Amino acid sequence: MNQSEIQSIKQRFGIIGNSPLLNYAIQVAAQVAPTDMTVLITGESGSGKESFSKIIHSLSPRKHGQFIAINCGAIPEGTIDSELFGHEKGSFTGAQEARKGYFEVTSGGTIFLDEIGEMPLGTQARLLRVLENGEFIKVGSSKVQKTDVRVVTATNVNLLNAVRDGAFREDLYYRLNTVPITVPPLRERGEDVYLLFRKFASDFAEKYHVKPVTLTPDAVLELQRFRFPGNIRQLKNIAEQISVLEYDREIDGNKLRHYLPKEEVSTLPMLLPGNRAADQNFSERDLLYKVLFDMKKDVTDLKKLVYEFISPQSNNANILQEHSHLFENLDTVDRRSYPAPEPADNRLLPVNDHTDDYEKVEDIPHETEEETLSLESKEKEMILKALKKHNNKRKYAAHDLGISERTLYRKLKQYDIEEL
Repeated sequence: MNQSEIQSIKQRFGIIGNSPLLNYAIQVAAQVAPTDMTVLITGESGSGKESFSKIIHSLSPRKHGQFIAINCGAIPEGTIDSELFGHEKGSFTGAQEARKGYFEVTSGGTIFLDEIGEMPLGTQARLLRVLENGEFIKVGSSKVQKTDVRVVTATNVNLLNAVRDGAFREDLYYRLNTVPITVPPLRERGEDVYLLFRKFASDFAEKYHVKPVTLTPDAVLELQRFRFPGNIRQLKNIAEQISVLEYDREIDGNKLRHYLPKEEVSTLPMLLPGNRAADQNFSERDLLYKVLFDMKKDVTDLKKLVYEFISPQSNNANILQEHSHLFENLDTVDRRSYPAPEPADNRLLPVNDHTDDYEKVEDIPHETEEETLSLESKEKEMILKALKKHNNKRKYAAHDLGISERTLYRKLKQYDIEEL
């Protein structure tokens, strides 16, 4: 296909730009259009994938048939089967009459399934049957029906990752991906960004009856440097804002920067080389789990430390040195007063050889001992012992406890401990 034919397609479908990546995607769409092969269009959100589905339909022998575009992510999981394949009367609550689905009414035409990665697994199995045999069954029916529909799909996520995660059927992926078309993101289209801005500025000037805005050379450079995570959709919104809000119709780089978001990281789904989220980054849920597991580990270590400290065979100084990391940054901890649990009957702590504060009882299970510990009383006891050991010298006592002297002073006030 020569450049004049590609330019003709651009004019017909209102596509702006001369990027080699864009031209190649148009060429593939035009070449596959006369066939009945399934096509998978991939690209970031807002990059213009639906325009390519219209090119394929309009240049195909089915151009006189019906064309329906469906966003799979916008249809609830409980009703998508009914929407696509139809249902019989009484097949579910609210089905007061029989209904034809899109695959039935579009027979002889083209169905464009956008956001195909959001399609439920059960619906994927039904779609696979349509692609392989041209057959489908209405919800609530046992009768097999035939359809002659061309399916064009699009996605802004990596379907291979979805296959590995078990969220997308592998057989359906290879059936859909007969001919792949990749729509380039706006940031990879070079000078097309400025061409699109001029087109949008002209359209909005006509819409709002104002003079079209123009960009100075430094503003053009600023525009082309921006990554546009929202792609063409985001560029169009920026052009509209400037057209409406600016009195001066010539925009320099400084003014343009006011309309470009500071944060250029996209939160929209897009093609990624690895996982659906970046391979090296945690999701919010993963970070929360990590924090909770770390907290659980620290609490377990602290319980173990206190239990070992009050046991008859403990060497308190060595234990404090070994577990000193548990007492880091205590100055910044927001301590609230919690009442110490009342000891239950026959749940007294085991005797420490160096104190007579507790009554001697028989050994009890470790889990029970942990439940009856009062961390504040144990902390107060350790402070008293450290002060006594070092003849009331707070500097050495704090070092032995593994905390700062200032923290020790605060705890003396907190527990109302007087100098020994």
